Order: sequence, then structure tokens, then C-alpha cells
Amino acid sequence: MSGVPALDIVHLTDPDDERLADYVSLTDVALRSRHEPEKGLYIAESSTVLGRALAAGHRPRSVLVSPRWLPDLTSMLEARDPAGEPVRVYVAESPVLEAITGFHVHRGALAAMHRPPLPSVAEVIAGARRVAVLEDVVDHTNVGAAFRSAAAIGVDAVLVTPRCADPLYRRSVRVSMGTVFQVPWTRVDPWPGGVELLRAAGFVTAALALSDDSVSLDALEADPPERLALVLGAEGDGLKPATIAAADVTVRIPMAGGVDSLNVAAAGAVAFWATRVRD
Repeated sequence: MSGVPALDIVHLTDPDDERLADYVSLTDVALRSRHEPEKGLYIAESSTVLGRALAAGHRPRSVLVSPRWLPDLTSMLEARDPAGEPVRVYVAESPVLEAITGFHVHRGALAAMHRPPLPSVAEVIAGARRVAVLEDVVDHTNVGAAFRSAAAIGVDAVLVTPRCADPLYRRSVRVSMGTVFQVPWTRVDPWPGGVELLRAAGFVTAALALSDDSVSLDALEADPPERLALVLGAEGDGLKPATIAAADVTVRIPMAGGVDSLNVAAAGAVAFWATRVRD
């Protein structure tokens, strides 16, 4: 096909092949968290996630795939907008994949993707009516789940604080089912100083926290502001006192059964749904 980028397909049997350095020991969270941003890469796991990354215009550096999934991945890569160098596709049997990565590769496919530059906060929130802010959420599963809920329920943008886990870490991307590529997001720094930036843009900032002066989510749902930023706190300690003090309103989700609070990702889904734009 004219204009289709070439694929450089390489069959491998040695898990110690130096060309596979991007994929080695992906289970070491601390290593990957440091390594990926520094090299400007992230890992997309599964054909579904890779497809969404490509649809968002992200560029693959290479792909690692089992023979079973090669035809699907080949079609997907050949259908992308042609640009840049040919994509290197490494093909290896499942035992070799596991020896390389340290885990069972979901749907037999991984891709090392070039990390796109982050937009500014102003760019991300321009035109948005619903924004989620993740403050210091360090569990990658919770970050991915929050993004999936945000995409599903119609949150327009997500801001993450400097200490929040990387939304493009492999597990975050996989749990989100690739929706981290759909919802505009960036890091907001400094924080909670960013509350003033949101306020200046016309947002009412609602901190989800248990406090004596909090209002019920029902009250916020009954009369939601035109532009609303929902701030969700870290696992365990929740939002910082400074963040709660800076917010325009503190909101609690009514609980039953002797439960005082929800998991941060679950709380986000409930709050996103209750305050969704309905027109």
C-alpha cells in the first residue's frame, strides 16, 4: 500500500537480547517510575491499549508481541498515519516474553511508546466544564480506574499533582483500558496553589473530604456550578489540610453500613456521576 510505513519484524528467542532493554523487568515499579519519564517512553500493554494510543496520535518506538497476536498488531500498525521511522516489531513466544518482562503479558502484546509532551494547565482546562484533580494518589491502579471513570462519565479533563503516580505507567494505562489517551490531562504545579488558577478560570473547586463543615454530595448535585473541579485525595490520609482550606467547598459522600469512606477511585466515580453535565 502506498504511503504505509514499513514494519521491521524481528523474531527473537533470547530474552537477554540487548535490543529489548525497554521491556526488561517491568515489575520493578520504582525503576520504571524513574526510567520512563527520563527516556521519554511509556509502555502500552495489550492490543486494545495500543490501538487507543495510536488513535490519539502517539508514536510507537517498538512493539513486542507473541506470534498469535502478530497479524492483529501488524494490521493496526499499518493502518496508522504514516510518519517517522519504520516500527520495529519484536516477535517472541510467550515463555520468552515472560522471561523478558517478569509477568504474563496481557493479550501477548507490549509497545514502547514515545511519551508526548504535557500541555499546560490552561490548555487542558480550556472549554472544560468538569475537571478532576488527583492529589498525591500513588497507587497506579487507582489512577487508572479514576481515568476510566472520568472518560466514561464525561469528565472533560484531569489534573494530577506533582506527587501523583504517573498516569502513563504501564499498570495505570492498562487499568484505564487506554482512556488515559482520551481524557486531556497534565500535571498541576504548584499545588494547592493551582486552586487559584482554577478559580481564575471560573471553576468552583470542591474538595472531597470528611470534615465538620462539609456538605453532602446531594446538595452539590442539586445545584451544580457551571464549571466544577472535583479534588480527590491520596489513599489513607486523604486531602491535605491546605487543599481543603483552599477549596471553595468541602463535599462528603453520604455513607451507610458503618462505612466512613470509599476507595478514591470509587469515590471519584460516584462524584463524577452525581455532578455530570446533563444538558
